[in-house]
Amino acid sequence: QVQLVESGGGLVQAGGSLRLSCAASGRSFGSLTVAWFRQAPGKEREFVAAISWSDSNTYYADSAKGRFTISRVNAKNTVYLQMNSLKPEDTAVYYCAARSGFLFGQVMELMNQYDNWGQGTQVTVSS
Repeated sequence: QVQLVESGGGLVQAGGSLRLSCAASGRSFGSLTVAWFRQAPGKEREFVAAISWSDSNTYYADSAKGRFTISRVNAKNTVYLQMNSLKPEDTAVYYCAARSGFLFGQVMELMNQYDNWGQGTQVTVSS
């Protein structure tokens, strides 16, 4: 079992940036696929970005492409989500999720592929 703790959320103006962190304990990140999801009030949880244990394999939702960057530092057991050019519609609770093993492509979007979840961190973008 992996424990995930998100941090870095907050209030930012439209056009600003935030960097979210997802720290893992209980197991090394080295063999995990890790993803970020988000859930806005009244909406379903949706996929944002994912990264496999190999840093070369990343996958983004269309809404995140060109603005968000997912990265990992295995030595720190931490995955980051750098979010730039934030929009009010990015306002949501952001969740980190992880699973053992390698995922590739569109399957990384699926919530049921992940069996470890964090508690979430609130991101609010004001207009």
